[in-house]
Amino acid sequence: MYQTDTIELYVPSTAAGERIDRFVAQALADLSRSFAQQLIAEGHITVDGRLVRPSLSLRGGEHIQVKLPPPQPSQLTPEAIPLQIVYEDDDLVVVDKPAGMVVHPAPGHSGGTLVNALLARYPAMQTNGSLRPGIVHRLDQDTSGLLVVARHDQAMQALTAQQRARTMLKLYWAVVEGPFREPSGLIDAPIARHATDRVRMAVSNSPNARPARTHYQVLEELGAYTLLEVRLETGRTHQIRVHMLHHNRPILGDPMYGGRRQRPSFGLTRQFLHAQRLGFQHPRDATWREFSAPLPDDLQQALERLRAKRG
Repeated sequence: MYQTDTIELYVPSTAAGERIDRFVAQALADLSRSFAQQLIAEGHITVDGRLVRPSLSLRGGEHIQVKLPPPQPSQLTPEAIPLQIVYEDDDLVVVDKPAGMVVHPAPGHSGGTLVNALLARYPAMQTNGSLRPGIVHRLDQDTSGLLVVARHDQAMQALTAQQRARTMLKLYWAVVEGPFREPSGLIDAPIARHATDRVRMAVSNSPNARPARTHYQVLEELGAYTLLEVRLETGRTHQIRVHMLHHNRPILGDPMYGGRRQRPSFGLTRQFLHAQRLGFQHPRDATWREFSAPLPDDLQQALERLRAKRG
């Protein structure tokens, strides 16, 4: 589930009064609340070095240590779900994920995921007890586009090393609200779990915030909107969506970070965000491979409507 067995969390003052089981589950996005309660009951979670109950009410300022036990073998079910395969070989697969598909099983999404589909297509993929075998990086459920999947441990190690070293190329196309004064720029702002709405992420100065850097370039001015090419230097949860909102340029159609006032949808039922290009060194021979995926129909049609409105 995580790269390390032990995770340290700091409780901000804004979380005062919150139950520890709820705080831990929300701080660690892949952890369910029931699993957090189980970890507390088994003594794997301590607060300032002390064992606690799941119902403990936090005061703020505490240090929480979460020790994750080794993953247990999972019962993943292969499902014959059609996939748009852009490239495949014995080491990896590049997939053009459709909007609406969850990448790996999680609470509320036990099936119908990209992982379920991959296991049906590649029965020999190594799972090693993981609920997300081969998943090097993720896309939000309603973000379409390219991601790479490793088919064995050696490929996984090589690709995740590139991910950590920030040498993997990940370019997105996004339509945002409003114009940009400069043709290109960098948003450098750390991201953490939102202080009050724990489902969301936010730019934050919290000790738990992690560095996040997003580069953008204007591709096309669309009147009250702008088509951007966005390059991720880091890969935080909801990073592009959070950074664009922080820049006061929310992504068109974003239900979570687009604000509350009524906005034109241009026929969209999700955010205009597409992982358009992906590049990396192949784990077998270190040659550079780069792939691209056209805009899906819903985004292309929305873009044409924006162009027509501008004209």
